[in-house]
Amino acid sequence: MRGLLVGRFQPFHAGHLAVVRKVRADRPEELLLLGIGSAQASYTLDNPFTAGERFEMIERALAEAGVDGCRAVPLPDIDRHAMWVAYVESQLPTFRHVYTNNPLTRLLFERAGYAVESPPLIDRARYEGTRLRAAMAEGDGWRDGVPPSVREYLLEIQAPARMRLLVPHGGRVPSGAR
Repeated sequence: MRGLLVGRFQPFHAGHLAVVRKVRADRPEELLLLGIGSAQASYTLDNPFTAGERFEMIERALAEAGVDGCRAVPLPDIDRHAMWVAYVESQLPTFRHVYTNNPLTRLLFERAGYAVESPPLIDRARYEGTRLRAAMAEGDGWRDGVPPSVREYLLEIQAPARMRLLVPHGGRVPSGAR
């Protein structure tokens, strides 16, 4: 059977990798689908990376860590919450378990009859996408929050420069976006 872990992975960080490892350890028989949420969004402060870039981060991090049994899949938003789970079901192979820490995603899948688990948040102060994106924009303090292969990739695609361009007024990341 399969499980579905839903996240935006903006960027795919060490906390995400720890959660993937835990889910795989708890259910090694299950193929884990990594649903790249808001796959249609990119080049914004909250969603700076494309679905393809996030896919690349995930693939590199999993290969580097020796984690198998996972497949990254794009999950675009459709702006109709009541129909989103049916849309996800139509785009993916059958899955049984859903893993998410997003309250709306949890609610939607539970209403559709899925067993939903909230994986533990790993060192949230250190591994949190909003904080890592802000640190990237400000120039430092993000490198230790992502796996080495993701760090190399983010530098390759000039992610810090992109983040600086996305920050309004060319200054520091607004406190509400942290």
